[in-house]
Amino acid sequence: MQKFYKVFLIVFVVIIAINTYAIDWNSDITSEDNVKFLISITCGLLGVGLLFILNTWSKIGAKK
Repeated sequence: MQKFYKVFLIVFVVIIAINTYAIDWNSDITSEDNVKFLISITCGLLGVGLLFILNTWSKIGAKK
């Protein structure tokens, strides 16, 4: 994995961790206060998934 991808992987993991910590676990998970954190966690997970897809594509392109 290139350094460029590693930097973004760390950023996305930190975003996911901060938002997971910020969720109020004592209230309903889909409450109004928690929805903004859930959306941010979902975006972080999509970013990590996209990161691995782009990394795989760069490896396939380098072999040819």
